[in-house]
Amino acid sequence: MSISFSKIAVLAMLSSAVAFTTGCATKRTTSEVVVAPLGIPGGQVGYNGAVIVDNSNAVITGAENIQAVVYFAFDSSEITAQSASVLNQHVNLLKSNPTAGVVVAGHTDERGSREYNMALGERRAQAARNYLAAQGVAANNIRVISYGEERPAAAGNTEDVYAQNRRAELSY
Repeated sequence: MSISFSKIAVLAMLSSAVAFTTGCATKRTTSEVVVAPLGIPGGQVGYNGAVIVDNSNAVITGAENIQAVVYFAFDSSEITAQSASVLNQHVNLLKSNPTAGVVVAGHTDERGSREYNMALGERRAQAARNYLAAQGVAANNIRVISYGEERPAAAGNTEDVYAQNRRAELSY
């Protein structure tokens, strides 16, 4: 009986050691997603964070003169009057250049899970896209992407920093 008891005790210690050394899953502080492009497809001119953009110099120059960022309230993807004012400038540029493309990238502050922030970033980018399309911009010329919390505009954990990171950025 003492042999079987010692075997059980040894097995219990081994299984405890295995459980202790493997640990539990924890939230990672960085993304495990890696984007490594093999190159830009033939005929394309620019590369912007996994989305290809190809615009004339006139469009790019015109875009340099308008604000490219719209901001959102905490946990919101609602277009405010101030955001609409910024987006209206892009509407004018895009309607006067009907073949021009724009990339709308949604961002969040660091609060919330990675999955939640990616979804919220997507909703923010889609809200800006929907606004542009509702104003007459060709929807197929608008690309959206969500970076969630992965590309903050500012570092820190104050409300001012969080407000700077809750945004959608338009690029040409």
